[in-house]
Amino acid sequence: MNTVYFDSPMSDDQRREQLYQGQLFAFQPRPSVLALVEFGREFVREAFGDVDPALAQHMMSPEAYNAILADFKPRFINHEKSKQLVQQLLLDFGCDPEKTYFDVPRMRTVTSHNFLTHGLAYRFDTHRDTWFSAPLNQLNWWFPMYEHESGNALAFHPHYWDRGVANGSENYHMHEWYAEGARLAATGEPDRRERPRAYDELDQLDPQIRLVLPPGGVTIFSAAQMHSTVVNFTGRTRYSIDFRTVHVDDVRAHRGAPNHDSASTGTNLIDFFRVSDLARLPKELTDEYEPGTPLLDPAVMQPVPA
Repeated sequence: MNTVYFDSPMSDDQRREQLYQGQLFAFQPRPSVLALVEFGREFVREAFGDVDPALAQHMMSPEAYNAILADFKPRFINHEKSKQLVQQLLLDFGCDPEKTYFDVPRMRTVTSHNFLTHGLAYRFDTHRDTWFSAPLNQLNWWFPMYEHESGNALAFHPHYWDRGVANGSENYHMHEWYAEGARLAATGEPDRRERPRAYDELDQLDPQIRLVLPPGGVTIFSAAQMHSTVVNFTGRTRYSIDFRTVHVDDVRAHRGAPNHDSASTGTNLIDFFRVSDLARLPKELTDEYEPGTPLLDPAVMQPVPA
């Protein structure tokens, strides 16, 4: 990992090849992205009215704030227009509509000074998405909805691109995780499950890369990137949108980033839609990913500490 390509004219095939090698891509805002940003802002304005959403956390309790997020975030995520806007965006970026698949766009909220750290504002530890049943050919598309800064940005940690770390991903199976989550929600039991995380403190997080782009400026990165949400002490809540894509030829060929330390099983590929017609990936193809992907270096994984 050594390059950030800005407004690259590469084709989608060339771009994916570079992303699988750990490079990053950044793009200026363009109308197709801003259309999705504006649609998301409609939900935010409906929820907070004239209050600046970046400052709303200072005017209510964490419980009240979380209740507001719980109302409008699922509606945005599952709205048919959200899918339609992602379809248009991916066409704009030169993705093949018959071979590119995407999942629903999610709105993320990162509050300041640990105002809200659970529920719909949960801040993940430093991680790779592949620890959470994402395939190695998954690409992540991320963009801020409002102005943001380095202090509430997304950070990448290039030292770990080609180095494995011992982590708890071997205990994560996506379908089992969500089934257990539904059971806990139905019974009212507390959720004490451990999400995949590095067993030991990661002492090489610096130097790190933080891309600060205008609202609607897009960052694309591999699901195998080690990344984190910067701990926010700016006094302002950060809002962003992200979604994921895979290319069916890469899925069939099991082509993607190298696997240094991801031992999760199950697959999120069942959640993806084809750009052209919203069809799902063939079941026989997603079934190939259920057992997980072999590690390049199995010795890196260690038992969960006592």
